[in-house]
Amino acid sequence: MVNKNQTANMISLDSYGIKNAKVNYQLTSQELHNETISKGLGKVANSGALAVDTGEFTGRSPLDRFIVKDEVTKDKVWWGDINIPFSPEKFDALYNKVVDFLSEKELYVRDSFACADENYKLNIRVINEQPWMNMFAYNMFLRPSEAELENFDPEWLIVNAPSFMANPEEDGTRQHNFAILNFERKIALIGGTGYTGEIKKGIFSALNFILPVFKNTMPMHCSANVGENGETAIFFGLSGTGKTTLSADPKRKLIGDDEHGWTSENTIFNFEGGCYAKVIDLSAEKEPDIYKAIKSGAILENVIMDKNGEVDFEDVSITQNTRVSYPIYHIDNIQVPSIGKNPKNIFFLTADAFGVLPPISKLTPGQAAYHFISGYTAKVAGTEAGINEPLPNFSACFGAPFMPLHPTKYAEMLSEKMKNANVNVWLVNTGWTGGPYGIGSRMKLKYTRAMITAALEGKLDTVEYKQHVIFGLNIPQTCDEVPSEVLNPRTTWDNKEAYDAKALELATSFKKNFKKYEDNANEEILAGAPIAG
Repeated sequence: MVNKNQTANMISLDSYGIKNAKVNYQLTSQELHNETISKGLGKVANSGALAVDTGEFTGRSPLDRFIVKDEVTKDKVWWGDINIPFSPEKFDALYNKVVDFLSEKELYVRDSFACADENYKLNIRVINEQPWMNMFAYNMFLRPSEAELENFDPEWLIVNAPSFMANPEEDGTRQHNFAILNFERKIALIGGTGYTGEIKKGIFSALNFILPVFKNTMPMHCSANVGENGETAIFFGLSGTGKTTLSADPKRKLIGDDEHGWTSENTIFNFEGGCYAKVIDLSAEKEPDIYKAIKSGAILENVIMDKNGEVDFEDVSITQNTRVSYPIYHIDNIQVPSIGKNPKNIFFLTADAFGVLPPISKLTPGQAAYHFISGYTAKVAGTEAGINEPLPNFSACFGAPFMPLHPTKYAEMLSEKMKNANVNVWLVNTGWTGGPYGIGSRMKLKYTRAMITAALEGKLDTVEYKQHVIFGLNIPQTCDEVPSEVLNPRTTWDNKEAYDAKALELATSFKKNFKKYEDNANEEILAGAPIAG
């Protein structure tokens, strides 16, 4: 068997334009941890996790994400503010500058793959300038066996050069940082930023194009788990809605927490081999699974530690987007391999700070598509500068920044798969009840868990439903372990007229947001809109 040191000597980066580099190939997680410490690029937390500072960028930079407009993409990508076009000529010139910059440097190379289902596997080679970023790739992508590495043929290339700064006037970028996808050359080119999320989301964005266009498979920004009966549940939701919390269920095995595909054979598979979780205000009580996963092999980003390595998860002096990445095997209750079958329930999670939406409602296929395209949650006062009252926040398909196609393409796939698999879709409000943010209170987690459990166990299939007069949503009138008055949001408000006014206001926001999608939406999707507003 060829060992990794021999393989490293055999691997040449010349074909990529990188000359005379010292290649560290397929180092172990511990070796990369040690390299990071020895080079002074990180510190060790008292949990054993590696703690790093990502520098200038502590999050993704959506305005600096580009897609090369070429023969593959020009007629398929939904071009605009989210998918910003980049010329092939500019890409080639910038790529050549980056690989020249990386030549003669010490680099870290990793072969890995995305997609747990063998039929959809995407082989990836990652070239990193920094050891801890290569460790991030070890955590987040799927890890080949030694036998799989022997004849590994990379299909996609990630070139990651955080210390390379682009010249916008010459290179065609907006500023010195960039993340560019080239589907013809199958390259993700990332520079000028130390934020590792660009690596993960680059491949996610690529799969969001490749799978629906070439594989008739729906990509999803969601978590998923599977029950003892073999039925899979899917949880969509933007940040702060409870996607990670609610998919972590001691009675169900975790498939994955962020990126999945849904095949024509009704199989759900994880794209990734790890988790990349927010750690703001993290505690063992709130998120025991994530808290326990922060150990040797995990990477903490932009957290504050004291001299003893104790992390203060409440300290957001660097960023509110503090993160940890870890391989999925740091979680105890996981599905191996990360594949589920027989999807039966989908949950759209929203934290409605207006206190308007029901805590759970059942959606028709048209409503499911409409709410999927809308991707609604709310920003509450204090989350961003200048926000003094709740604001609606819409992100198409619960992941607009990563979707190269028009949102209606993904919504139509969802509707078709819902019907073929006879799936129930539920809208779950984990936000406010009894009034808007500042007046009402946050929905109790025990109620939300009880409603989701009732849906999963089929207990909501036979109860009475009533239609919401403004949104047209079907609301169950009874649910085990949940007071009946909680189920109808209007009854929780002291001022019923104020509720009606706020509900109309939110319905109007939905319709205003949806106008940009109307021309591409079919009649069934359009019929899923709120009744009033």
